[in-house]
Parts: sequence; structure tokens; C-alpha cells
Amino acid sequence: EIDDLRGEVGRLKVKLAEAEELADRDPLTPVLNRRAFVRELGRIRTFSQRYGSPASLVYFDLDGFKSVNDRYGHAAGDAALQAVAQRLASNVRDSDIVGRMGGDEFAVILVQADKTTAEAKAQSLAQAIESAPIQFGDWSAPLHVSYGVREISLDMEPEALVAEADAAMFLRKRDVRNTG
Repeated sequence: EIDDLRGEVGRLKVKLAEAEELADRDPLTPVLNRRAFVRELGRIRTFSQRYGSPASLVYFDLDGFKSVNDRYGHAAGDAALQAVAQRLASNVRDSDIVGRMGGDEFAVILVQADKTTAEAKAQSLAQAIESAPIQFGDWSAPLHVSYGVREISLDMEPEALVAEADAAMFLRKRDVRNTG
């Protein structure tokens, strides 16, 4: 009976691990959800503080996303979100962290990256996202993103860091509109 009990405990541990993994993932894309991402941001901030290594946060917004949903339907919008998540995840290091913050917004934690390095990487990631149109059924549409970069400071809570990176993204988006 003890062996049966041990076996059952082992099976329950596996199920618990699977449930925790599902609770941390965005249901549509293969990246972390906002809750798990913010938790990881706090962990990276602590790591940066302890070891004196920089880290940065990049916040992305998919430009014109509402028109994709309105014109082609939500399945097409979902395909666009999945493409963005996949392109972000496949163009960062294993140590970096990608999350979907909600709607058409994504964020990336770049470990051991100061703001200058993060700006260059953000530009590279934007190019990777925009490099090919999204294909859905018999239509294709280009993807465009705006981004903001914030070096992770040790005196700010994770949600405040996210808010600052989001604000930097909106400033960049406004500047592009005003000069473009």
C-alpha cells in the first residue's frame, strides 16, 4: 500500500507541475502571461541587484491591430498575435524572457543588457517581427510594432517598470507619428 501511495503522490506532483505551467502561460501564445512575466521581472531585478549586472525591459505594441480584427476577424488577429510571440521568442536568448502583457502588447526582459544594448536589440526584434507579413488563409498583412525600452532599476517595483516601458513605447509611437 505504501508503494501505491508513493505512486499516487508522484502522479499528483506531475499534475501539479503541469497545472502550474498552464497557469503561467498565455492561453493563445507560447509565452508567459502577464502575472508570470511580472513575477519573473521581480526575480531578474533581484538578480541584477545582487550581482550588479544590468537588465532591461522592452515593451512592444502591435500597431494597427484593431483593424486586423475588424477587417479579417478574430482568428486572423489571433494568428497575428501568435506570429509576434513566435518571432520574439525565437529571436532572444534562452536567458531572456518573453511575455504577453494583454491584448496586442508584449514585453521582453533582456538580462545582462544595459539600455544602449537593449535599444539595439529592440530594433532588431522589431525588424524580426516586421520582416514578413502574417499569412492567414488567402490573405496576408504586414505587421508593424512600436516599442519602448526601460533599463531595470533596482528601486522600482515590477509593475512600475512595466508602466515606464509602456510609456516609453507610447512616446516613441507619438514621435514617429509626428515626424512621419
